[in-house]
Amino acid sequence: MQTHDNAKESHSAKSKSTTKTSTKTDTKATQKTDTKTTSKKTTLPTISKKILNIVGRTNAKYGLIKEGDRILLGLSGGKDSTLLATILAYMQKHAPFKFEFKAITIDYGRGGEYECIAEYCEANAIPYELIRTDIYKILEEHKREGTIYCSFCSRMRRGSLYTQALQGGFNKIALGHHLDDAAESFLMNLTYNGALRSMPPIYKAQNGLFVIRPMIFVRERQIRDFISSNQIYIAPDCNCPINWLPEDKRPKARANTKELLSTLEGANPLLFKSLQNAFKNLHANSFCDEDYLDKQDLI
Repeated sequence: MQTHDNAKESHSAKSKSTTKTSTKTDTKATQKTDTKTTSKKTTLPTISKKILNIVGRTNAKYGLIKEGDRILLGLSGGKDSTLLATILAYMQKHAPFKFEFKAITIDYGRGGEYECIAEYCEANAIPYELIRTDIYKILEEHKREGTIYCSFCSRMRRGSLYTQALQGGFNKIALGHHLDDAAESFLMNLTYNGALRSMPPIYKAQNGLFVIRPMIFVRERQIRDFISSNQIYIAPDCNCPINWLPEDKRPKARANTKELLSTLEGANPLLFKSLQNAFKNLHANSFCDEDYLDKQDLI
């Protein structure tokens, strides 16, 4: 398995012999770009048959991507969204229906390592655009000492995605969440927020856009295997703002939940299979929410 540093050296050596195309744009003066893939034949990185089968069955069951869809993908440059971008490019070539998609990276306004993302998209004929925002400035103006601003940042990033999708005429947004994310979200909501809630494969936002998660039943380790086996360089920590200032408070809930799930899976190797089945087998009237309890006849 190739280390992250070795992948970076390989990426840098390749970059020196490659003519680079700037994809950076300013949202205040962005022109609409053609979201159709180029006609140039490309050989995509190898995606395992197991991953393709999982995504294919998920798409067939929930109707995530259909004929004529125009999909906007949030591409951070991390392992999850990089695989999803590659899957969508693969589906465009092999699916029995036609759809368009475009990948965009939301820049927080403080810079980041974006060149590797643009080069990956160019090499694989994936339409791509870098969108500049003032998210970091807003974070600095509103954050309070000793608080975690991850959810606030996430909402602003999602808002920028929504804006770009609506302005560009897209009807769906694709996110790279996987089964481990869904399990962690479920346990965090259960233990910290007092709610039975996770991540659905598809939902409709208040603005009318559908948000889809084609990889929701893919395991995180399968994504890591894809990255390492194809020796793909990924952006460090997805260019996340939480890593920029050492004094900023780091979130512990997700790390603790990951550790808990790892311990539970060690004792029960079928844990995630059981969780996946549970997410599709709800018994709402077995809890105490009055909206789901059996109603008694009024006398």
